[in-house]
Amino acid sequence: MRRSISSKILAILLLLPSGLIFAQANDFTFYSELAQEWYRGGEYFEWTSTTVNNNNAKVNVFYQTFGDSSNPQLLIIHGFPNSSFDFRRLIPLLEDDYYIAALDFPGSGFSGKPLDGFNYMLEDNARLVDYFVREIVEFDDFAMFTHDRGVSIGLAFLGHYIDEPNPGYTINYHFLSNSGMFLPLANLVPFQFILLDAQRGPEMIAARKAAPRRTEGDPEAVAYADIFKFNDGDSALLHVGKYLLERAENEFRWLDNLPRSPVPVAYLWGLLDDINPIRIPNYVWLTYLNEREVESSFWILPTAGHYPQREKPEQVAKIVRLALTDGVPDREAENDFMRSYGRSREADDAVFVGHSVVRKMEFPGTVRYTPEGYQ
Repeated sequence: MRRSISSKILAILLLLPSGLIFAQANDFTFYSELAQEWYRGGEYFEWTSTTVNNNNAKVNVFYQTFGDSSNPQLLIIHGFPNSSFDFRRLIPLLEDDYYIAALDFPGSGFSGKPLDGFNYMLEDNARLVDYFVREIVEFDDFAMFTHDRGVSIGLAFLGHYIDEPNPGYTINYHFLSNSGMFLPLANLVPFQFILLDAQRGPEMIAARKAAPRRTEGDPEAVAYADIFKFNDGDSALLHVGKYLLERAENEFRWLDNLPRSPVPVAYLWGLLDDINPIRIPNYVWLTYLNEREVESSFWILPTAGHYPQREKPEQVAKIVRLALTDGVPDREAENDFMRSYGRSREADDAVFVGHSVVRKMEFPGTVRYTPEGYQ
């Protein structure tokens, strides 16, 4: 594995007693063993931003790998406002059979959060993903799982992959999960609009920073509180949240990458998501995926909300395994699969939707309809 000298030094520092070199430097205290363990398990590499206005700014990016490197490769791309920690419950269900890589994008989780005019751009993140898979974890044939903001990053990354004659790797499967990937159908909350307001945004962040930090109670809630506070994550929210502007400007172009993609797709959605409601995947599926010749499947998780990987990780893992082991039926077998799968699925398991084929129905037999009556 190739890393810059600076990232090697960072990795060594992380192995020193207590594993809290950066936290100590920032006078940071962990209250969550879960967050501390996640932090200790990671490493850093240095990324030079490709965004013009960032003037080649460098930022340290946190990442982890899980499982045996000889196993099939799986890349995880997280969303906003969280980090790779969102997949803490899903990864253990897959790491025995897959080699998994997950990173925190700049401004998120344990990665660097520069605030001096740094632009947290989706296109820059897409190029960061390319660098990460080629130079850091050295993936050559991998599936990718994208969620929320990470779906836009993944679609931009997919576009670069399609347009590059020799990318140096193969994306063998593409999982897409709950996301405001088509904003005209999203149900955005006030928080997302306030972040884009020049006056109210800073006021909200100031109030958030002034609020008492959660230090006890539900272990996972305390872990998220730790991660948000790391390297002044509250202030970073104000800047990372601007990604909605970039998504709105580019979402049609990015969505157009799906029908032209050679990569099989499994599209899964938590039905109870009321910010990114089911009308989003219904529209995207019918507009961009339903007519693809390449393998595509659509799954609805009936008891999951916006975070299927956190809320129903076992059910998400089933979809991943099914897709990556040639378990998705071809179009001719979908109806039979739907019936057999439906008979064996449990209440929380995903519902298989299947393709829509609009046609005039014809029925066998000698009975036929006429306005005067059945003949």
